Amino acid sequence: MTAADLAFYVLSAIAVVSGWRVFRTDSMVRASFLLMLSFIAVAAIMLMLAAPYIGMATVFMMAVEMMVMALFMVMFMMNPAGLNPMNMVHQNRLSIGAGATAFVGLTVAVLFTDLPHEKVARQAPVIRDLGHELLGPSMLIFESAGVTLLAAMVASVVLSARSGRFGPSDEGSRPPGLEPGGEPAGRIPESEQEDE
Repeated sequence: MTAADLAFYVLSAIAVVSGWRVFRTDSMVRASFLLMLSFIAVAAIMLMLAAPYIGMATVFMMAVEMMVMALFMVMFMMNPAGLNPMNMVHQNRLSIGAGATAFVGLTVAVLFTDLPHEKVARQAPVIRDLGHELLGPSMLIFESAGVTLLAAMVASVVLSARSGRFGPSDEGSRPPGLEPGGEPAGRIPESEQEDE
């Protein structure tokens, strides 16, 4: 067994186990980071398979996407910071059926598809041509997506700020406790602090 074989098996195990843990953890934030870990392991496998663009693009996309998702979870979930135990699986039968169907379909596609056997020449400027495509005709799409993502992040910060347009945004609200019936896990509004 070569070092490349060992790295492939280790990265595959990381991808599968962390992907499985996404559905077994009880926290949206932890699920986001586990999904990011799974995709980064897959991206490393892509790099090993001499697909540098796909591998690096996956790392960049998943790192940003999962960080933004975790940010939104911390800001907007009633569950403080998305770290409290919660049920992460809904519609169990439908989910199992959809997962099994997708697995069978992808397995059939992999095993019975006649994949091309012609190798791309080493000197072929594949990445350069792809770069020209992305930064040429598709530039407007990428720029629009970037501006939209930035606007969404700024809006999430503004909406979750304590000083809202009509006064303190947490006026009269109480964060849920870490345990059922327990004390609030976050900041208690000043008005309620005075009452207590």
